[in-house]
Amino acid sequence: MASSLRLLFGQIRRPIVATNQSARCLSQAATLPEPSSDENEAVNPTFVNRNPRNLEQLALAVKDRGWKTIWPHREFYHRLEFSRTQHHVAAHVFSSSSPVPVLSCSTKEWALKQELASTRCVAACQAVGEVLAHRCQQAGITRMVYRAIPWAYRSDAVQSFRAAMKEGGITLSEPRRKYIST
Repeated sequence: MASSLRLLFGQIRRPIVATNQSARCLSQAATLPEPSSDENEAVNPTFVNRNPRNLEQLALAVKDRGWKTIWPHREFYHRLEFSRTQHHVAAHVFSSSSPVPVLSCSTKEWALKQELASTRCVAACQAVGEVLAHRCQQAGITRMVYRAIPWAYRSDAVQSFRAAMKEGGITLSEPRRKYIST
């Protein structure tokens, strides 16, 4: 029986070896297709901008001008509003398209409130500026308009808030809009 099994396995091995050898002899290198320059230069006719702020960052987006008599002016992409009440300090960043703040920071927040001795002092204004600058950086907003009320601009609290925003990497002015002729 062992000799018959050897004979059976021997017969099975021989055709496999023979087919493998014949397959090796017939194999050739595949030819590569030549690249076409027309395909590389083709432009997709439907382009979808996934970054809605792209034109804004390039200073090409339209700024809503509003009326000349409106104060504060509406010609901005983002506007920073800083307010001090009797007990708290708050800062909000508004978009030109929405009356709801995009970002905000206040001494009413528990994490900020527990670190401060007073929620209205100059140190509180500086802390609000630092935290808001960090949040703006995380959101990708690096430029915004800040127009302080002229009689409140000279206070130490407002100056420390502005300095903290600038140290955080926020530019408190926007570039002029670029007009492209068509």
